[in-house]
Amino acid sequence: MIDVTLLGTGSPMVDPHRAGPATLVQAGGQTILVDCGRGVLMRAAAIGVGAANVSALLLTHLHSDHITDLSDVITTRWISTFARTPLPVFGPPGTAAVVEAVLASLAPDVGYRVGHHADITEPPVVEVHEVTDGTVWDVDGVTVAVGPTDHRPVEPTIGFRVEYSGASVVVAGDTVPCAGVDILSADADALVHTVIRKDLIARVPNQRLQDILDYHSSVEQAADTAARAGVGTLILTHYVPALIAGQEDDWRALAATAFAGRVELGDDLLRVEVRPTPAG
Repeated sequence: MIDVTLLGTGSPMVDPHRAGPATLVQAGGQTILVDCGRGVLMRAAAIGVGAANVSALLLTHLHSDHITDLSDVITTRWISTFARTPLPVFGPPGTAAVVEAVLASLAPDVGYRVGHHADITEPPVVEVHEVTDGTVWDVDGVTVAVGPTDHRPVEPTIGFRVEYSGASVVVAGDTVPCAGVDILSADADALVHTVIRKDLIARVPNQRLQDILDYHSSVEQAADTAARAGVGTLILTHYVPALIAGQEDDWRALAATAFAGRVELGDDLLRVEVRPTPAG
């Protein structure tokens, strides 16, 4: 079984009820964080997961809302582990430069802590892996594979497929329908997909908001991707506009126009248990 928790279901627009984009995937003793939007560690703390518990950080792309709390994840994991524990970070090309810039911004803080605590003798150790395709992680029976997505003009962007003990979960990140997501998601037990309501956004006379229509999937498009790939469960997140309590059935109805399987959506900290889909 794989546990999926939507730590943050929000978007670039600040919402007091929704943290920034972040998904926690737990399996086989591994705790994998996918993206690290605003408030991610506060949400993780609510389910008893600290920064020190994070086995690896996966970044789907480098849009600010998906990496807002990268500094917090690096720093808090560094000061809350008591043995040298490098943080593996997997992301698209460009990730190393971003991490290097974050570490540079932390230089004063690192100096303060190294100077004050005798048991802290070096800066945070971050092992960056820039990836675009293939299997990138294999620990304790948990594997992570990467595939390309399409969020142009943001490029390259990637999604991740986590497998453990016969179960599989894909976290697609921001993308429009594309062959890369179809291949990565083929026969997955669950697909975590960001969505926007194009029907609502199209009515808003604001060009900056209109601009997001061409590089995000609508609910219906995400559902069509799930159906095309033969996915067992579709988990929706990154709601634009924000999902309002009482409107869940409206979003599910849109998904049902293209996908006959199980659809999950809701607030931050929604937890979904993913088990292998029975054959046949």
